[in-house]
Amino acid sequence: VSEEALLSSLQEWLLPFIQGMRNLRDLQRVPVSRALEGLLDWNSRQLLDREAPAHITVPSGSRIPVDYSSPPVPVLAVRLQEMFGQADTPRIGGGKVAVLLHLLSPARRPVQVTADLASFWRSTYFEVKKDLKGRYPKHYWPDDPLQAAPTNRTRPAK
Repeated sequence: VSEEALLSSLQEWLLPFIQGMRNLRDLQRVPVSRALEGLLDWNSRQLLDREAPAHITVPSGSRIPVDYSSPPVPVLAVRLQEMFGQADTPRIGGGKVAVLLHLLSPARRPVQVTADLASFWRSTYFEVKKDLKGRYPKHYWPDDPLQAAPTNRTRPAK
């Protein structure tokens, strides 16, 4: 969708969302992504959801939003413990694009940024684990993260 095409068809895709608005604050609340999705037919929306999902379900079962605000690479910010058991980096775009993982501490602070989860588990995890285990002793820090149960809690459910 080009800028020219969008500007020439404003009445079709944007007008239904801005009717009755009176000021800039109202305009700032326009759901632009929903308005643009209205340009797509059902099959195209399904394809978009499959190839560029808004959320990725991680091993813990949580649905984590994907951040597409940086065009070169989509970002998935997820707590480290929720990725236990996942051998490889999640991919989108028909498996062609690896997401950039921002692995977070239990306090949701970034502790590692990686596009290669398998390499992280083999090498860097043990250094990160030492640091986090000292700061978050009540949390689960397994010796083998690939065989460990993922959790979105302090410890995995029994």
